[in-house]
Amino acid sequence: MKILIVEDEPKTGDYLRQGLAEAGFVVDLARDGLDGLHLALGGEYDLIVLDVMLPSLDGWGILQTLRRGGRETPVLFLTARDQVEDRVRGLELGADDYLVKPFAFSELLARVRTLLRRGRAREPEVLRAADLELDLLRRRVTRAGQRIDLTAKEFALLELLLRRQGEVLPRSLIASQVWDMNFDSDTNVIEVAVRRLRAKVDEPFEPKLIHTVRGMGYVLETPEAG
Repeated sequence: MKILIVEDEPKTGDYLRQGLAEAGFVVDLARDGLDGLHLALGGEYDLIVLDVMLPSLDGWGILQTLRRGGRETPVLFLTARDQVEDRVRGLELGADDYLVKPFAFSELLARVRTLLRRGRAREPEVLRAADLELDLLRRRVTRAGQRIDLTAKEFALLELLLRRQGEVLPRSLIASQVWDMNFDSDTNVIEVAVRRLRAKVDEPFEPKLIHTVRGMGYVLETPEAG
């Protein structure tokens, strides 16, 4: 499970990142509002822990932008602003929970886990495109009823493509989401992985679903969507 923390106070940000990482989460930390919004829009996060008072763009603005754009990622506001009207404003903007500083880490962790359980309940268990099915719970992929064996990275790559169907995904995004690395133009790891994935899920079947958009990246879409 991947969590984004947007917190400008250095000690609090580092404390949260370390604590949540030790609890088993993959954690990214942004120290100002614009960086936080950029990460939130570009990454696939299961939860965002968001301060209100931030440099460049406050937490209210980040949440408004996410919700207007249709992003339903759960958001936990973490802030020293303890007025009732602040809490009401956060919830009305679409926050899922609100925790006032100072806080006990054990309470934060309990709230994080509760929100993640709720988020999982909303997520589909099976992702589909044409006759291709990816079962998230069983970690199983089938096409036209045939079982397809994928490596962990191939599964993660296919899951990303299916979640963002019809969207051209640049290599830099795929590198950061699947390999957790910055994209290096000298490496062909993504091309090789896409080629191997195509050989398993596309080449023996019709229609072809994974397409290369020259100079831009890759997209998974059915012919009807194109």
